Amino acid sequence: MYNEGEIVRCSDLMDPRSGRMSLLLRKFSNLMLRPTPSLQTLLQDRLILTPLLKDKAVEVVKLLSESHWTSSCIVTMKKFHDICGGPEEASAVLSHLSETGKARYLSIHKKDLVEGIKVSLSSAPVSNISSLDCDVLHLVWTTERLQQQLDVIDRRCEISRKTALAFLHSGNKKVALRHARELKLANESREKCATFLNRVEEVLSVIANAESTKKVSEAIQIGAKAMKENKISVEEVEFCLQELEEGIESQKQVDKALESTPPYTDVEDEDIDEEFKKLELEVGSGNLQVPISQTGVDSTSGEVEALESPESLSDALSNLKLSDNSTRELASKSPTLAMRQNKLKNLVLEAT
Repeated sequence: MYNEGEIVRCSDLMDPRSGRMSLLLRKFSNLMLRPTPSLQTLLQDRLILTPLLKDKAVEVVKLLSESHWTSSCIVTMKKFHDICGGPEEASAVLSHLSETGKARYLSIHKKDLVEGIKVSLSSAPVSNISSLDCDVLHLVWTTERLQQQLDVIDRRCEISRKTALAFLHSGNKKVALRHARELKLANESREKCATFLNRVEEVLSVIANAESTKKVSEAIQIGAKAMKENKISVEEVEFCLQELEEGIESQKQVDKALESTPPYTDVEDEDIDEEFKKLELEVGSGNLQVPISQTGVDSTSGEVEALESPESLSDALSNLKLSDNSTRELASKSPTLAMRQNKLKNLVLEAT
């Protein structure tokens, strides 16, 4: 299983924090000079099932795509750990995503070391790290820090409120007033922090909209270039789009008509058999009117040929109706036709 790649060791996983050249050399060495470890060595190391690792990576990308509507996203390392379920799981998933070209590691050095991951949420590989990505990572990290401060302030406000009420009920108004002032200061701090958080989120939203606008602009430029190279006018494009819309609309009407048509679930096998008998009677009655040829062909062969005539079969099929009483009435009124029917059945069997 190890040689087939179904099991990998944690030590065999690539470190995404290494440089790109180091990753390429490590991958090349694993492909060309990969030694087969002994069973004891495998048992001493942590083993990872490759199918489970791939499923986990797909799940992580799906969770990220649910909260981001762009083609790629940037999250902090802490957020990535929370999504994966721990640092060890995150390291394995990040190694797999980096190896497949779906994620890249990035870091910035401000006052503190800020680490993050850029993940592709589409089928395309993730793009290279740019200065804008580093700025976005710093903004995302700032929003997480501000959200943590808001949570701390909310807990402080709740404690101050409960303490002030407790001292007020006990009659210690001086201490209750002091906690009430602390509650007021905490609420003011919360408002400032919330305002700052909203501004940072607005900046991130503007950046995401700018990215989408850039892609739309690039798509328009590519389309204009293709139209110019192929000498296609705007009127032709509009005409094709109009035809496409008409085709879609007609298809919708057909689907709607098919849905509104009731299924013939109430038709039983006996009704179908009776209709086939009616068909044979109609074909037989048409065969009786066919004149006998002058070449000496007998009546039996003439009836078989008439029975196999495509015109008579087509006429009979066009007059086919699913009904219960028509065949019975016809048989009761014309017993001779029933006898002809049996005769025609025998003739058909002999002919086949």
